[in-house]
Amino acid sequence: MDLLELRKQIDEIDQQIVGLYEQRMEISRQVAEYKIETGKKVFDKQRELEKLAKVKSLTHNEFNSHGVEELFEQIMSMSRKLQYQLLANHGSMGRLPFIGVDELETKKARVVFQGAEGAYSQAAMMQYFGDQVRSFHVDTFRDAMSAIDEGSADYAVLPIENSTAGIVSEIYDLLVEFENYIVGEQILQIHHCLLGVPGAKQEDIRTVYSHPQSLMQSSRFLSEHEWRQISMQNNAFAAKKVADEQDKSQAAIAGEYAAKVYGLEVLQYGINQEEDNSTRFIIVSNQKIFRKDAGKVSICFEVPHQSGSLYHMLSHFIYNNLNMCKIESRPIEDRNWEYRFFIDFEGNLAESAVKNALRGLRDEARNMKILGNY
Repeated sequence: MDLLELRKQIDEIDQQIVGLYEQRMEISRQVAEYKIETGKKVFDKQRELEKLAKVKSLTHNEFNSHGVEELFEQIMSMSRKLQYQLLANHGSMGRLPFIGVDELETKKARVVFQGAEGAYSQAAMMQYFGDQVRSFHVDTFRDAMSAIDEGSADYAVLPIENSTAGIVSEIYDLLVEFENYIVGEQILQIHHCLLGVPGAKQEDIRTVYSHPQSLMQSSRFLSEHEWRQISMQNNAFAAKKVADEQDKSQAAIAGEYAAKVYGLEVLQYGINQEEDNSTRFIIVSNQKIFRKDAGKVSICFEVPHQSGSLYHMLSHFIYNNLNMCKIESRPIEDRNWEYRFFIDFEGNLAESAVKNALRGLRDEARNMKILGNY
């Protein structure tokens, strides 16, 4: 039997497979209509496990058993997605607990940021809310989340990611812990400056203060000098210390805005080696709201600690033609080697494709949470 004849037989079998697949999906459509009428859930995990065990038992070797299991996992997944789509078309998906608004209420808002006056968070806040914003600052990220949670602030401005240093992992964990939601974001270009007291020169410097990441990001410049480097809680605290002590031998690495706040002089501008260094800040509220023109959704969820579980969750984005922008993982407390996944994807909570994907994830993932649409 030559290769052409073998390929012909495969084509004939594939044609039968396609026909049987379409028959199966038609029956799935009828199942969805039944579930719409009766209110039954789409995802029945026990039924699917029983089905997989049955089809695997029909095979004649271990290789085929694994192959059939993977094949039917995909077929059942496609069936579920069709049913979610039909449920949405019939208005049976339920409403997401988020309210769309034309604009965020910012004119009389009270905003909290972490750090001291002059912090990059304050600069990001002023870019987003304007120079006349009513604001106050706290020492820690947790304090900022608590402030909006208890209502002493309407919004918090928090750094979540730096283009060179990566994610701020504590923020991800706090977004899970608190019932607060992302309603906006602000990208701030980071230009570290060497700041000294008025009249100081670089040759006077003996000690430099800054946040550990800022020291790292400026390591190439710092390696050219034999200065003592001391880590501080953040850059603004470093600038404040130098301003308070008025010692010409001390300098801080911070932003140009901090120099203005504390009356310091910029001894060297842009000392970080990465010219494209920027930080993404999120605007967080305790209200479940989103702008009607929002274009990015952030969610998190957990998956069973077993082969293929994350793959099946991500298939909801593929099927609904949603572009995933980012995925991060964080370890789950008290559960060794298990992780919570954080995903950003393009979309709006009012769109049917987004609703379909979220419905599927909610049914099939563990502890899925919408972190915001912005």
